[in-house]
Amino acid sequence: MTLNYIWIGFFVIAFVVAVITFAFTRDADVFKRIIDSTFDASKMAVMDIALPLTGIMTLWLGIMNIGEKAGAVNVLIRIIGPFFNKLFPEIPKGHPASGQLLMNFSANMLGLDNAATPLGLKAMQSLQELNPHKERASNAQIMFLMLNTSGLTIIPVSILAQRAILGSASPTDVFIPILIATFCSTLAGLIVVSVKQKINLFNKTVLAWLGGITAFIVGLIIYFRTLDKEQIETVSKISSNLILLIIIIGFLAGALIKRVNAYEAFIDGAKEGFNIIIKVIPYLVGMLVGIAVFRASGAMDYLINGMAWCFNMLGFNTDFVPALPTAFMKPLSGSGAKAIMVEAMTTYGSDSFVGRLSCLFQGAADTTFYIVALYFGSVGIKRTRYAIGAGLIADLAGIIAAIALAYLFFY
Repeated sequence: MTLNYIWIGFFVIAFVVAVITFAFTRDADVFKRIIDSTFDASKMAVMDIALPLTGIMTLWLGIMNIGEKAGAVNVLIRIIGPFFNKLFPEIPKGHPASGQLLMNFSANMLGLDNAATPLGLKAMQSLQELNPHKERASNAQIMFLMLNTSGLTIIPVSILAQRAILGSASPTDVFIPILIATFCSTLAGLIVVSVKQKINLFNKTVLAWLGGITAFIVGLIIYFRTLDKEQIETVSKISSNLILLIIIIGFLAGALIKRVNAYEAFIDGAKEGFNIIIKVIPYLVGMLVGIAVFRASGAMDYLINGMAWCFNMLGFNTDFVPALPTAFMKPLSGSGAKAIMVEAMTTYGSDSFVGRLSCLFQGAADTTFYIVALYFGSVGIKRTRYAIGAGLIADLAGIIAAIALAYLFFY
């Protein structure tokens, strides 16, 4: 699957839906909404995403370069090397990409988006250096992208905070269902990509690591169940920020021990940040404009209403349908999905079934199309192969798990 067909598809569907809407309702504003959405989305891509990301990229790529020069990344490679060698057989043993991948995954799991994105872009660059076909996604890049789009997050701080702001009696009651749903999403994506790439998940090393991760998540669930709302928020904030601070201090300490000029290493790494953002901007503008057009035309509303009709015809309970806009928007736009989640909680109540399920959808997966545009765009990948399909399958698994868990926990 290529980004070209997906991008064209957004515009074609939007145009057809707009024409049909005008033909039946005579709503001439539908065309204005579509055109306005193109300007709004292009402005958002540059002003709200690319420019703020430039400073963050500069900071974290500089810090990562200090870590590489000081040998800290090599320590991480020795720890996780056996596991990553099985999941990423294309990466040579001891290659810096392994450490960068781990840093990105760790930041994502802790909900540290500001740190995860630049670390992920750096990792994608390293994988591109190993890629023999520069415009075609490699197996390692697809596996890496899927693990990002599946959105495995241990502490969904922003969702819990938003529920508290909107007056939820128990903001943290969605924590465990979100954790289980996002784990299901990641596991489904991992299985799909592993089957496609003929990776043996029953290898003793892989099973041991997956079992260890599962045990760790179960342990966290048990631990957080013993805490109240204030304690969870406190532990989340302290642990997340403390881990980041330890990484920075650890890298600087390593630089002193190895007699590395930390400031020069920081400057050398930071210079890459601006160049990466310049490469990413056209991809971001293109994809976000396509998504905005699709939404502004009303195609998203027709899709949701169509699904509601289908479930009604099949005799299923349709109480979950009002929450579906968040699920459908999440692969397209994180900010859009967050806005819809807030709208659902405002309309139905933060502690309603729909309000809680919207939170589960928001936390179950990540923004597949945005991540594809950002990460692959940063290295010039044009042929995504099955990366988007694997990411969407992971998203679907997260959606199904979220619905099942919502009925189990809250219905």
